[in-house]
Amino acid sequence: MHPPRTIGPVSTGRQRGHAATDATDDLRRAIVEGVLRPGDPLREERLAAELGVSRNTLREAMRTLAHEGLIAHEANRGARVTTPTRASVRDIYLVRRTVEPPSLRAAGPDHPAAVRMRDAVDAARAAARLGDWQAVGTADLEFHRAIVGLNDSPRLDAVLDSILAELRLAFGAFADPEFLHAPFLDDNVVILETFESGRGDEAAALLVEYLLRSERTLFDSPASRPATAR
Repeated sequence: MHPPRTIGPVSTGRQRGHAATDATDDLRRAIVEGVLRPGDPLREERLAAELGVSRNTLREAMRTLAHEGLIAHEANRGARVTTPTRASVRDIYLVRRTVEPPSLRAAGPDHPAAVRMRDAVDAARAAARLGDWQAVGTADLEFHRAIVGLNDSPRLDAVLDSILAELRLAFGAFADPEFLHAPFLDDNVVILETFESGRGDEAAALLVEYLLRSERTLFDSPASRPATAR
């Protein structure tokens, strides 16, 4: 079992009526950033204290994340972070291939989301130089979130937030995050630079191949733990 990790709220002052939404966002962020990992137990008393919310508010947030497939409630055992299955990972990549490549055709390189793409690539490279592969994974997910941001669609953004949080749980099945993320660092750079040069169709084709290879890596690598092998 992993040692306890602190999940602090993004902001220290929660507004009435927004506490459950904020707590949901904080828990989802903790999953995306690898603070919460597959199978981690979710202790209500400790989490409520860390997030600065009541236990009722926390339960509301956890119900939302259970609906998104990020938390599982087990009889007599309480709530735990979901461990992805092969079927769920396949479905994640189906959604990604449906949404992400067309996003690169939706806007030009002058779109504000292109700046987020560049920032994410720079953050991933900086983290790799420090050997912080958890941070590389977080930056990689932000890169793909920024790609979908090219659509200017809050609904697609919300879908990707949930999908990428679930994907981070699949990443958590890897004992060696460097093995998982290192091969894709340069690919992100190539996709970004292709898009920045105004070749959105070519960037989209590169991303399709990238996503297929990423899915194969999750399933076929000996560095993966059994969690996603079922």
